[in-house]
Parts: sequence; structure tokens; C-alpha cells
Amino acid sequence: MRLEIHNALVRDVQWGDTTCLRDGTLSINRDEAVGVVAADENFSDVKLELARPGESVRIIPVKDAVEPRIKLEGGTSFFPGFCAPMEPVGEGKTLVLKGSCVLTCGPIVAFQEGFIDMTGPASPYNPFSGTNNVVIVARPVEGLEKHAYEKSLREAGLNLSVYLAEQCKGVRADNVEVYEKGTLSEENEKYPGLPKITYFCMSITQGLLHDTFLYGADMKHIVPTLVHPNEILDGAMVSGNCVSACDKNTTFHHVNDPIVLELYKRHGKEINFLGVIPTLESTVLAGKERTTWMNANLARQLGADGVVISEEGYGNPDTDLCMNAKKCEDWGIKTVVISDEAAGTDGSSQGLADATPEMTGFVSAGNVNEMIEVPPMDRIIGFPKSIAFLSGGASDSLREDGSMYVELQSIIGSTNELGFSKLGCEWI
Repeated sequence: MRLEIHNALVRDVQWGDTTCLRDGTLSINRDEAVGVVAADENFSDVKLELARPGESVRIIPVKDAVEPRIKLEGGTSFFPGFCAPMEPVGEGKTLVLKGSCVLTCGPIVAFQEGFIDMTGPASPYNPFSGTNNVVIVARPVEGLEKHAYEKSLREAGLNLSVYLAEQCKGVRADNVEVYEKGTLSEENEKYPGLPKITYFCMSITQGLLHDTFLYGADMKHIVPTLVHPNEILDGAMVSGNCVSACDKNTTFHHVNDPIVLELYKRHGKEINFLGVIPTLESTVLAGKERTTWMNANLARQLGADGVVISEEGYGNPDTDLCMNAKKCEDWGIKTVVISDEAAGTDGSSQGLADATPEMTGFVSAGNVNEMIEVPPMDRIIGFPKSIAFLSGGASDSLREDGSMYVELQSIIGSTNELGFSKLGCEWI
């Protein structure tokens, strides 16, 4: 399977007469772009705003982030099951407007969204302060059921990102990345002496708006399966979850999954990268047992020597994390887990809600409870008072001058458990 990612670099975004990318500037016809979103009758009001790196702008509350992409060869659109017919991805050529992002913003479901500052002390904690953002601010029609609102806003972000990339299909790429890997039998024959490694991508699949989608299917209704890493990099997974902002995997995170990219770099050199197992996080013990046994057994059937396991969320999913590690280790499959910690504002509390002695390889993505003070911004996109209801915020977080005192968990992607952040450990 061979995938070419054609990156066209976006250095600025502006409103213009036509939607196109020229000399690094993404020009957008505002009326056309609004029309893409406003076509959904579930919205009573739609506005689009621009937010660029370094600007004094706060975006709150953010639901999802989507990188504009479109298939050039090997597909009809992007995000199969949503913006394209049901078809496999991971092959052909894909155009990416690298350096740009579509952000969805609206009063979704209280405490399970977060904010982005484009400058100031909060900006280094997420990648979106460094992208040129098109922000959808969409209000629901009166009385709209919250699941219908979430669905409409999720699909609006996907549709707008595809529209932007579609209008730029003729642009010449600044660089091309190639990802190529054969079948399991082919790679095993080529690299018989290398350790076989697979990757469990744990995903929020708990219902109540805690959902992740694989090829358009709500993952809580499926069982773990093996996919080629190219499929992850080419839009097979879509975020539909509302979870504490710090550690949610947005759709942007999935197509830029640093674990997939790092394992790919080592494939054929240090390891034999078997593939990715997108897997569930159930709310009930029976579901956790079923899923983690299936994960471990699938890894065993593949002949895996080791597994990298990333969590999404914390608290209830900590048990899934421990069970995945324990079951693999019991079968002689070495594990390394990546998780953030909820260790209290001073960092002295137990980091996870569960533990198991078999989980000895642990990479911390940071403490979600660490406090941060952020200054007022000149422009607010969205609803600033929502910080009172966001996880990591409180009724007194927003001060009269517009500054805020919050936990890191209120910042989108601040402790992302794929490792897509600037937080790390310091050896002492």
C-alpha cells in the first residue's frame, strides 16, 4: 500500500473573491464557505472567523479540529462514510493544506470542550495556535437535541475542510511524503529478524457524545480490528467525542498521529510495524474485558513482540489501559503505554484511577490539573463565559478583565496522549 501526501504549505489565510491557495496564502470566498455550513437546517446562525498564529485571539469552546484534505488519486473525496462514498483509503495521492485548520465552535455539551489561545502562555500547549484557522461558530435551532447538534457540527467541520482542499486541487505541492508498506506476509518475509510491533489506539467510545468513528462507523458498535497505518494517515478515523479537552484526539490528531509516524520511521530498520488496532474504551466491566482480551489476542495472532498503547481520556479509561497492558504482558508481549495524569494541582496525587504491576513501561503526557493563568485577548471567538462549565474551569475562572485562571485540561490538546504536545519528562 503506497500513499503520497502532497503538502501545500499555508502561511496565511484571508477572505477573498475566490477560494484558492496562491503564494502560501489561502484565500477564501466567505459567502461560499458559509453556504457549505449553513446548508444544514439544524443551524440557526452560522459565522466564520479567521484566527492566525500570534494574533490576540481566544477561541472558546472548541469541539473539533480538521486539517483540509482531498484525494487527488485513489479516491473520490475524503473522510469515507462522511464526505465520500464508503471506500478504502490509504493509497494514491492526497492533497493537504498544511498549516491550516478548520475549528468547530459552539455551545455543545458544557464541560467537555476547551479553548485555544493564538498567543500568550496557553498557546504553546496545542498545535492549533500555530495553524491558520477557519473557525465555524454555529448555533443550533431552538430545541435541537444535543446529539443531532453534535452530528451537524462534526460534519460541518469535515465538509468545510474538504471544500477548502477541493478548491485548491490545482496547486503545486511544496513537498511530498511517501508512506509505503506491504502486506503482513510480505513485510515478515522482508524483515524476519526485526521485532514485530503493533499499536493499540485506544479511543473514546462511551456514548453520551463520547464517540469515535472508523470509516464512518461509531466504534462503540464494532470490535477491535487491524488496519494499515496508511488508513489512519488518510482519514479513516474521525473524532466525534466530547471529552476533557486536554487529552481528546481531534480529527487533526488522527491524520497526524505521531505514534504512527514514529513507528513508520523505524519500520524496516529497528522494527517490523505490523499495523494499527483502533480499539474501544467501554463504560462497563464486561465490555472492558471483551475488548482488551480481543486486543491482546489479536496482537498474539499477529505474532507481535511488543505493543505501543495510547489512551484517550482519563478516569474510567485508565482501567482499559491497565487491562490492555496486563493481558499482553501475561502472554509475553512487551508493552509501552502513553497516558496523561490527573495528579492534582500540586502533582502529588495518584496519576491514574487504576493500576496494575504489569504496566512498567509508562510515558506521561503531563498533569491535566496543573494550573495556568492566561491574560485577556483582544478578540474572542465564541462564548467566553462557557469557561465556567468546561472541565478545568470554574465559575470564578473568568475575571472582569478577561483573564482566566484554569487547569491545563481546559486547553485543547495540552496533554494529548498520542504525544502530540510540547509537554515531556525531565530526567533528574
